Amino acid sequence: MGVSQVPDNASPDNATGGTAEVTAAGIARLAGVGRAAVSNWRRRHADFPKPVGGTETSPAFALRDIEQWLRDQGKLAEVPLRERVWQQLVGHPAGTATALRQAGAVLLLVHERPAVWQQLRTAADDAELTGVLPAMLDAVLADRLGPEHPVRGLTREALAPSAALVRAAGDLAAADGAPQAYTFLLGRHLDANPRQYTLTPPGPAALMAELAASAGPLGSVLDPACGAGALLTAAQERAAQEPADGAEGGGTADAPVTLHGQEADSDLAALTALRLALSAPGAPVRVRAGDTLRADAFPDLAADAVLAHPPFNERNWGHDELAYDPRWEYGFPARTESELAWVQHALARLRPGGTAVLLMPPAAASRRSGRRIRADLLRRGALRAVIALPAGAAPPNGVPLHLWVLRKPGGGRPPAPHLLVVDTADLATGTPAGRDRPDWQSVHTTAVEAWQTFDREGGIEEQPGVRRSLAAIDLLDDDVDLAPARHLPPPAAAGGPAELARVRERLTATLARTTELTPRPAAGDTVPDPAATARRPLTTVGELARSGALVLRAGGAGTAATGGGTTLPMGATPPEGGREPVEAPAVLTDHDVLGGGAPSGALPEAPASGPAEEAVLLREGDVVVPVLGGGAVARVVDEATAGAALGRNLTLLRPDPAALDPWFLAGFLRGTANTRQASSYASTATRLDVRRLHLPRLPLAEQRRYGQRFRELADFEGALRLASRLGEQLVQGLHDGLTEGSVAPD
Repeated sequence: MGVSQVPDNASPDNATGGTAEVTAAGIARLAGVGRAAVSNWRRRHADFPKPVGGTETSPAFALRDIEQWLRDQGKLAEVPLRERVWQQLVGHPAGTATALRQAGAVLLLVHERPAVWQQLRTAADDAELTGVLPAMLDAVLADRLGPEHPVRGLTREALAPSAALVRAAGDLAAADGAPQAYTFLLGRHLDANPRQYTLTPPGPAALMAELAASAGPLGSVLDPACGAGALLTAAQERAAQEPADGAEGGGTADAPVTLHGQEADSDLAALTALRLALSAPGAPVRVRAGDTLRADAFPDLAADAVLAHPPFNERNWGHDELAYDPRWEYGFPARTESELAWVQHALARLRPGGTAVLLMPPAAASRRSGRRIRADLLRRGALRAVIALPAGAAPPNGVPLHLWVLRKPGGGRPPAPHLLVVDTADLATGTPAGRDRPDWQSVHTTAVEAWQTFDREGGIEEQPGVRRSLAAIDLLDDDVDLAPARHLPPPAAAGGPAELARVRERLTATLARTTELTPRPAAGDTVPDPAATARRPLTTVGELARSGALVLRAGGAGTAATGGGTTLPMGATPPEGGREPVEAPAVLTDHDVLGGGAPSGALPEAPASGPAEEAVLLREGDVVVPVLGGGAVARVVDEATAGAALGRNLTLLRPDPAALDPWFLAGFLRGTANTRQASSYASTATRLDVRRLHLPRLPLAEQRRYGQRFRELADFEGALRLASRLGEQLVQGLHDGLTEGSVAPD
């Protein structure tokens, strides 16, 4: 029989006779435009395809019709293969999760047995392909994931509507590689369903894996609530470093880490198993679907490490059914203490001397209902460290979560009489408005260094406000409160009396400079003629942009590579070979501009489903204007700020030095009357239309005269801000010093 082929520029029908569908967001992604552009096309073009499904607020369109319309309009040359496969997943009659499971299994077959796939791909028609494929998939899944794997339902009947998807997935594997193709598809699925899945970000996952690996090589790792597999992926990546790190200590690449995971959501368990099998070549992967506390899939496991981000505040965790479970070695958890049930499950599945690291809510360290279990964990040396993370480390992002590091007693180690407490909550960058992102380099270094020193030496030198070793017996009071902030002495007030003296000296010098910089209202006796000033010809920022005298850019674009690492700045040429990344820049936020501060934001991480997005980078001499809030503010970028990325709610004006002086431009943009006439007012906010701002038409030499005066005003304003900050620091430092006893009252 002939081979069934899918044309490169067409979207195939599924075998049921329907066509794949696409939403407005999908159309925007296909054409590389925003959703507003798609709405405009629907209004302005009578021949735009009609909806074939969805709802009135979120209509769905036939993908084939959309592709043809975009092509006819010259808005699309060819649908990228990735997008074609994704749209087939979304439009699959069995649902996206089922389709992704099928595609992932095919990608695993392509990856593990490429010769078998090539034979199937070139020799079989659709009916033959979906008839033979189930046996092939079952074989490779059983070989890679074990006979009890969770990737079920790959029958001939289930695969019948998926012939086109199967072939497209194989083509995508040939183009991108099977692991990369699955990472894209799974990442897109997780991004599209943020409320359905609670994901562990890469930063905490890598930190937890590093803490677990400090006791020795990771031979086997369990995540009893594995979700999308972030913790097991981090453990595998950490274990892959052990041969190089342990060349003298006996590390070997011949024994890859064995990954065990269990997940209550059967669909997510299947997707995670496929992710691990594709991303960890050679590593045995054993993922099971089921309720871990009620139906443990690994009752006889003795793992080297357990990593877990368990569900928080669960009431229906099995309290009534599990009253006599042997895992409750440290006490039967109360119904409201589900997290302590997970802690004891983790300890029960460790080998003696093995390490568990759990992400915990802060309330678990201090709730009275859990104090007896916490006390027994301390008495027997099982709980070794509590590390407070900054808010935003992991969902729920508004709560500063804790890491509990536990060690199963035994293994030739005597019971540990001390507990390490570490507080990294202040190691965050960003604004006070709640959009800060933890500085994971500082958090990681602080936590790992403290734990490794404590684990090696049995104690650690105290660092006020950051870390401390506590005798377990001192914690065994009525509350057994283990929150780090309650046991860490505060840092010396503002650095102590010596630092306060330095602040006072800086404040005195700054006040003197402020006096010197205080501007005079007018230079000499020169007073401009108001009538002449009113007759000056004016232009607008929009006109200057159209004439090429300046460039306008909106802020907010740009992402960092996943993992908080790096991104390639806009317009930069990749290094030779195209592989070495450039460090992600800091972000100048609207709060930084309003407060005159240094760039304090961080680029968001790129979604796993796509590459990092280019950021708008600042150059010296650019002018930055906030567009929200109604204030009259414009900032000229100096050498120290150049290279930062432009944040949200900011507009960049890049003047041509031959036509516009940047200080002249910024100064006139700050005029109160100017900003008032260019602002629009809503019920809750004021928005500035930068294009409507006025400037006088003046020769460049006259612009520079004005620019010099505006620069002097900016210097004076900066000195005032510095004096204010130093004054507040001195006042608060003296208050703290007097109340804490480090400063005498006379």
